[in-house]
Formats: sequence, structure tokens, C-alpha cells
Amino acid sequence: MDGLASYEGGCHCGAVRFRVRVARHEALDCNCSICTRRGFLHLIVPPQDFELLCGQDALVTYSFNTHVAKHRFCRVCGIHAFYAPRSHPDQIDVNVRCLDGAPLERFAIQNFDGRRWEDDVERIR
Repeated sequence: MDGLASYEGGCHCGAVRFRVRVARHEALDCNCSICTRRGFLHLIVPPQDFELLCGQDALVTYSFNTHVAKHRFCRVCGIHAFYAPRSHPDQIDVNVRCLDGAPLERFAIQNFDGRRWEDDVERIR
């Protein structure tokens, strides 16, 4: 489903809140070790379509392996609502499951083979 829409979302405790504008309702379900454990559904947007409303001081960053991706999460409740992904480090990757009202039915969800990241990444760049 395409068409410009705006959503608000955040972490579980409400310390981190954001707004995102979505032009294409497409998300990725990655099977890598961290995404599988977090249940992250990826919605990658340009920075101008993302606005952090509150909670900058509640965010903590975790980085591993290549240290390109900056996994940000709420220091209070631990929820990973968004981050800077390795595949698109200059963009914002929002967890669709953290959008208010969980509008999952609006999104076409495609699988991404993150276990073989190098073999599949060109498909999403």
C-alpha cells in the first residue's frame, strides 16, 4: 500500500516518542541474530521523514561486528524503536511494531536474509 501517511510511535514506557512519514508501506522482516531476538520489522526512511519528539536523553546506543549500525534503545524499558542500519547508515530504520495502533495490515512485509547479509543486501539498497 502506498500513499503518504504519518504515524507516531515510541518505546514501551513512553520515554522515547517519534513521528515518521511513510511514502511506501513496505517493511522487511530480517532473520539475523539481533533482529530475530528483538522482533524488529524494518521501515527504512530518510532522516527528513523522521522526527524524535522526546527522549533523546533516554536513548542508549549498542554497536557490534562492523560497528556501522547504531542500535538505539530506551534505557528505561529496553525497547528498540528505531536505529541507523548498516545497510542505510544515513537513514532511520523504524520498528513497525513500535508504531501506535500497530498498523501492520497496511504494510507489505518482505523477508530479508540477514543471516547471509552480504549476499542479500544489494536487493534493498
